[in-house]
Amino acid sequence: RAIACQLQLPSDRVIAEALPAAKVGKVEELQAQGRVVAMVGDGVNDSPALVQADVGLSMGTGAQIAAEASDMVLVRGNVTDVCTALDLSQTIFRRIQLNFLWSLLYNCLGIPLAAGVFYPMFHTRL
Repeated sequence: RAIACQLQLPSDRVIAEALPAAKVGKVEELQAQGRVVAMVGDGVNDSPALVQADVGLSMGTGAQIAAEASDMVLVRGNVTDVCTALDLSQTIFRRIQLNFLWSLLYNCLGIPLAAGVFYPMFHTRL
């Protein structure tokens, strides 16, 4: 709660000193509301919630089982790396979408051209 207060997080958005079943329950509750849930944890008691969450992030300085249960491991164990990791993943996803669009356009134009679709009009081959 002290860290949440320093970060100026509303108290209704903070769950502190919860048991593993309560953490999993909260993740399931948020998912039932249609939200995408990211869980950050570092210990054995966080592992079930890391598995249940849509995106599980674990601290590299924490327990090995938490690292195995998560989707992404923050090697330095710095909490500010969570924002960096989420921003980086959004940037990478946008780049993948852009590459997909360019490859789709290239292939939609290139394959008919290579197949000779313009041969009847110009009577020439590439």
